Amino acid sequence: MTTTPPPPAPNQTLGKLASTSPGASRVLHRHGLDFCCGGHVTLAEACASAGLDPDSILAEVQGEASKPGSFERWDTRPLADVIDHILERFHEPHRQELPRLVAMAKKVEEVHAKKATCPRGLAEHLERMTEELEQHMQKEELMLFPLFRSARALAVPGLIHVMEAEHRDHGEQLERLRELTCNFTPPPEACGTWSALYLGLAELERELMEHIHTENNILFPKTLRS
Repeated sequence: MTTTPPPPAPNQTLGKLASTSPGASRVLHRHGLDFCCGGHVTLAEACASAGLDPDSILAEVQGEASKPGSFERWDTRPLADVIDHILERFHEPHRQELPRLVAMAKKVEEVHAKKATCPRGLAEHLERMTEELEQHMQKEELMLFPLFRSARALAVPGLIHVMEAEHRDHGEQLERLRELTCNFTPPPEACGTWSALYLGLAELERELMEHIHTENNILFPKTLRS
């Protein structure tokens, strides 16, 4: 049975809005509203903290919803389907994309080392992110997800707490990524590789936020209800 989502409203949490309204995650990300680790905060509260008008944000969300395109309500799908989606949509693409970005960052730092605008430390930070994210995904694949599939719910809450803490660490790493890249804005003298690197990092941020949102605001609540 298809669940009809509530109309977008200021008292909805950011996580609920991103889960139920097409294009909402794009709007929230565009305005710097944290719908993944901060998904429990209402739109009204988040806008008050950021100095934004919630009605304007909702108008943008409704505008996005009117555009053609596919939107999957993963909050209405079975638990096993959500897990399979996370593995296919996020885990494997992260493993393919991060090594490419690390290699590009190393090249930029090597070629442009003498420039004042060189993002020094970016490759090292990306390598650390890659290592920690890989460890996190392996915990999910080898322990957490099999446990979820087996419905042994008594062992779940403590593990979810650990995963959520690691998600917050990933969020802090994304903030550092923005600091190192001036919010993914290449300087005027940037070469093609430099510009492409920053585009790739901006996409990585969007994908990782969607990944964390899907787990924090859809998978984990669904597991605890099962």
